[in-house]
Amino acid sequence: MPRIDIAERAGVGLDGLPRPTEDRVVITADTVVVLDGATEQREGLPSGGWYSRRLAEQLETRLRTDSDADLTTLLSASIRAVAEEQDLVPRHSPSSTVAMVRWGSEHVEALVLADSPVVAFTAHGPDVLLDDRLDRLRKRGALRTRADVDRLRNSEGGFWVAEAMPEAATRALRRRWSLAETEAVVLATDGVSVGIDTYRVLDWPDVLRLSREHGADAVLDVVRQAEVDDADCRRWPRSKRHDDQALVVVDFTEDRGVIRAKP
Repeated sequence: MPRIDIAERAGVGLDGLPRPTEDRVVITADTVVVLDGATEQREGLPSGGWYSRRLAEQLETRLRTDSDADLTTLLSASIRAVAEEQDLVPRHSPSSTVAMVRWGSEHVEALVLADSPVVAFTAHGPDVLLDDRLDRLRKRGALRTRADVDRLRNSEGGFWVAEAMPEAATRALRRRWSLAETEAVVLATDGVSVGIDTYRVLDWPDVLRLSREHGADAVLDVVRQAEVDDADCRRWPRSKRHDDQALVVVDFTEDRGVIRAKP
């Protein structure tokens, strides 16, 4: 097994108060999955953390019992199982992002659904697999109201996310790299990637370097410090001062098993 460094940290709710993280990390012998439950504001619905936990459980079971199955197939079956068990209704249910990485003897493959990116460090530099469909809609002003979000979720011309529609898995972005040319792979929720894409206090090579020198938790420190320095959310307007953070670094140049930082 390659060296796998995991760091997680809870953020705060929309009310600014601490609450349990809604991110989830699943590790098996050859696969890493990172989920980010979407903060849920609609009355009567379970939280995004409730959903991401159940989806993580379904994915882990399938990854352990059918490890050779296609990643899209595994995700679709897991979404369907949660929806059927919990009687979830499409476009009126909690949701979660999904980032998956699996490696074999020759290749590393990745799947991304919604805004939790995967970054592969290859001989040609960092290769970022990012689903920016939701971000593009935001920038166009297409998500001004809750009705807009509900209408465009898992819809043609909208954005795709794990929720109550198994076919959303087929809209995930996929990529594959040669294992021989892949030095490391990073999976992150947007509570981490915001430090690269928005705050610009890090770039992806910094993430790998910091993780190797000081552990993955050091990356979370840098992002949190940027948010502390912008406590009034003026420089970077955001709904929560701190989002949940999950970062997994899979380093194929080392073989030291799984390292999990203390939350």
